[in-house]
Amino acid sequence: MSRSLEANEKKDWLSLSLIPGLGPVTFWNLINNLGSPTEVLDASATVLLQMPGVKPSLVEALAQKSLIDEVAEAEMIRLHELDAHLITAHDSAYPELLRRTVAPPPVLFVRGRKDLLNRPSVAIVGSRAATSYGRRTAFNLASNLAAKQVIVVSGLATGIDAEAHAGCLAGGGDTIAVLGCGLDIVYPRSNQDLYHQVIEQGVLVSEYALGTKPDGFRFPARNRIIAGLSHGVVVVEAARKSGSLITVQYALEEGREVFAVPGQIDSAKSSGSHWLLQQGATLIVSADDIIDNLPLHLGEFQHQDAPTRSQPAELDDDSLALLKLLDSYPIRRDELLERSGMKSAKISEMLLLLELEGLIELLPGDELRRV
Repeated sequence: MSRSLEANEKKDWLSLSLIPGLGPVTFWNLINNLGSPTEVLDASATVLLQMPGVKPSLVEALAQKSLIDEVAEAEMIRLHELDAHLITAHDSAYPELLRRTVAPPPVLFVRGRKDLLNRPSVAIVGSRAATSYGRRTAFNLASNLAAKQVIVVSGLATGIDAEAHAGCLAGGGDTIAVLGCGLDIVYPRSNQDLYHQVIEQGVLVSEYALGTKPDGFRFPARNRIIAGLSHGVVVVEAARKSGSLITVQYALEEGREVFAVPGQIDSAKSSGSHWLLQQGATLIVSADDIIDNLPLHLGEFQHQDAPTRSQPAELDDDSLALLKLLDSYPIRRDELLERSGMKSAKISEMLLLLELEGLIELLPGDELRRV
């Protein structure tokens, strides 16, 4: 009996959240005045019209009770088929940090490890059209945070977002990807492999029902969830009008820490990052800089790096020098050749030795990275 009641209550949360034109602010106004989604759905038109923010069009939509129930039931079936979950703001699994925000999403659709939603987390955001410096920095920061058991949150966009997720996963960590569309839509398509990796090793999160398209206006709302889930927001590379600064604004409104990575002083792609530093954001150049400025209850995660591999004694000076040019961020072989100034044949021999020693990993596309 209680299980059935719980299921019905959850469906009512979903039903109310799916009403067209009902945003989080009005949703919570209705809950605060009437008590629960069930009571809102059962309320008369006269009562509803007395509520703040309620328009006649919304009352008309709420009157379609049978249609609302039908849509919600279909959504629950599709979520089950996708092995996805619905978490309401009433559930204990709902992320506590997000619950404390001004207008938290009434429901979250999640796919993957929902247990990650209440663990210490840091957001890494930045430009879609990132430079190689920005991509490498995001990847390495995320990888090092992962080694310190900190969840990395981002938006699964191209550029900095994708590198943050990839770096975290490469570092053996867990990541949260917040979508600006339904869980069943891979956007952008170029991140399809990463999308599936996040499902396996992290969690996808959206406030939008399945099938919701990635319209541009949804991404600022998505950014508030990224900020709301995180103890701090790191801007790696952002122009002055970057959407990343919207995430920063939400973070500041919720009293979260804001960090920025400096770039070249004449780079327009770092102008937003530099502006943040001028406004008082904390300058960071390493994961330790982030950890040291997080709330005290994250102190247990400080400096808990993964064990480092000692260098084999048989490596000569040239091989050690080559190894120092590599990090966990993938690099093309021709770029390594140019950086090293060595001959191609000699580099091939040294790379073979480094691979046999388990110090590097050869990747598709003639790329390699340090393990």
